[in-house]
Order: sequence, then C-alpha cells, then structure tokens
Amino acid sequence: MNRLLTLFQQKKEKVLNIYFTAGFPRLNDTLALAEAIQEAGADLIEIGIPFSDPVADGETIQKANTRALQNGMHVALLFEQLQKLRDSVKIPVILMGDVNPMLQYGTEDFCKKCQEVGVDGLILPNLPMDEYLAEFKPIFDRYGLLNIFLITPQTSEERIRRIDENSAGFIYMVSSSSTTGSTKGISKDMEGYFSRVDQMSLNNPRLIGFGIKDKETFQQASAFANGAIIGSAFIRAIEESENPSLAAKDFVQAVLE
Repeated sequence: MNRLLTLFQQKKEKVLNIYFTAGFPRLNDTLALAEAIQEAGADLIEIGIPFSDPVADGETIQKANTRALQNGMHVALLFEQLQKLRDSVKIPVILMGDVNPMLQYGTEDFCKKCQEVGVDGLILPNLPMDEYLAEFKPIFDRYGLLNIFLITPQTSEERIRRIDENSAGFIYMVSSSSTTGSTKGISKDMEGYFSRVDQMSLNNPRLIGFGIKDKETFQQASAFANGAIIGSAFIRAIEESENPSLAAKDFVQAVLE
C-alpha cells in the first residue's frame, strides 16, 4: 500500500507535513534534511522542485527556488539525490511543483523515477483536473503515485466534492487566497472556511497549508483538519543556518513539543 494511505490509516490527527525546496539552502542538503525532518518526528515530507516561476509561492519560497536553481538543482539531479532515500527515510515523501518540469523530463519517465526512488505522490497546482483524469491518471496509477489536489476558500462545494471523488491520500486545503508565507496566523474567516469544509464529511483526510508557522498555528489548524503543512517558516529557519539539518530538527521539535 502507498505510504500516504498507510499514514492516514494509522494517524487521524495532528499530521505534520514539512515542506522544503530541493537543493536549498545548499545543493546537496536534500537527503540530509529529509532524514532530519523524519528524526524530529514529522509525519510527511514535501519536497519542492525549484522552478523559475513558482505557482502561488510567496517571497520566501520564491527566493528558495531562485537559490536552489543558482546552486544547480534540476529534476535529474534531484532523482539522483533521492536514489538512497528509502535506505533511511521511511515516512511518506511527496514532490511538489509546477507541472512543466515533469513535462520537460517526460511524464512517463518522471513517474517511473518517482516509483524507483520511493516518492509516494505529487502536488502539481497548475495541472487541471480534467487534464489529469484524461491523460495523467493512468500513468500515475501505473507507478503507484497519488495526485494531491488543492482547494481554497473560493473553491465551490461542487468542485470540492469532485476533487474528493477523484482523490486519494489527502486534500491540500489552502488556508487563504494569498500566497504562501503569511505571518498573520489563522483568522476567523479562515476558521469559518475550515469549519465549512469539515462539515462536508469528505472521504479524504485534509491538511491545511499557507500561514501555518509554529506550534500554535499547527494546533489551531489541526483542530479543523487532520493536520497541517509548514513551508515558508521552515525555509526561514534553515536558510542561514551553518547546520541546516540541526536547525531543521530544532524547528520540527518546537512545533511538536
């Protein structure tokens, strides 16, 4: 069974997903960071594929993308770095990014490589659902990959239910219509949206992202969903550290303490 499905069967609440950009802060930090995140107690790792024009990302992750690309990160190198991933990392790992790097690499080859290195799913925010269902789902299924869809406060109930019907793994609940990296925390409007979706009794687990930055906001988000995703705050915690792996452990442990 896919590791994501196993995770959500075994853990129903306070699931912590940590996002970081591949090749950041240094080119060869990717595997060491994944190991540190697991060791600190996170449940799920989301690795961003750097792209020159990332979708919906705020300034922090945009800068991380730029730095990773300047460091020399690219898709083929990422797969090389992940070759020994499953020797040490046992928790689920998903890749997140623009659909274009996958298309440029070749969808079939990309998905095959994901299976080889032990990637469990993909988040491709700019891949339309109809296109995914018609063209990509058979390939994803062939290689055991789950596609994770995003919803926002503006997503209609009809679309949310359609996403739920065509999903496995989890649904990524974007907390607001802004970009990633908000430091304002969780507002009453967000809580209303979380509650509305919660009351829909969806089949899939939900993780809340955007604006989740510390123990307090993680706990708040987890009250309305199965857990949350932290990205920009984690990036800020490791970006200038002399020991990114140690900084990663400290950050995750502080969220979970």
